Amino acid sequence: MSSISVIIPALDEEEPIAGVVRECLATGLPNEVIVVDNGSTDRTAARALEAGARVVTAPRGYGRACAAGVRALSPGCDIVVFLDGDGSDVPAFMNQLVDPVAHGTHDFVIGSRTRGQREPGSMNLQQIFAGRLAGLILRFLYGVRYTDMSPFRAIRRDALERLDMREQTYGWNLEMQMKAARDGLRVLEVPVNHRRRAGGESKVSGTFRGTFVAGSRIVATLVRVAVG
Repeated sequence: MSSISVIIPALDEEEPIAGVVRECLATGLPNEVIVVDNGSTDRTAARALEAGARVVTAPRGYGRACAAGVRALSPGCDIVVFLDGDGSDVPAFMNQLVDPVAHGTHDFVIGSRTRGQREPGSMNLQQIFAGRLAGLILRFLYGVRYTDMSPFRAIRRDALERLDMREQTYGWNLEMQMKAARDGLRVLEVPVNHRRRAGGESKVSGTFRGTFVAGSRIVATLVRVAVG
């Protein structure tokens, strides 16, 4: 039986984080839930601990948070699941991501929000367009079909370690998808539902600056990995 760990990067997610942790644990799948406090100024860490998560810290940066979570994994972990801490991802779909990895048919499974049912207002047009455009570019480069850069994903731990992830900010998800395709991992995309965030404010789509910074990092990651 596979050992599953969940990694949740979180920055100022005091309102939704406890609910996210409890939903993950309620699936009965993870052996551990690791919340990475990415420099929060609120009670994110305390609320996560109260809900049953293990909490580690990391300097600001989405990729830094994900990497810190990977370093904190228990030695026996076989499968790593990533999802956001804002309540927008639906942990009830975790089984659809984990099953193909656990059964050995795939190495990396990503949940596509654009192919699932989206609550109105859960994604803006820029997010949908960016995911589709990145998918077209990656299909041209590597022949692998993606429709989203969703943070909700599952990957074999040994496969993740081979990817040698380097991105420290918002390009982490795209880097993983590009390297997985480039390195010949068995990739699968499945539809998942998506909700509006359960509280707090988005650090990416909520402001023009956040959208611009995230977009810049994603473009830089695309170029770096493609020519690397």
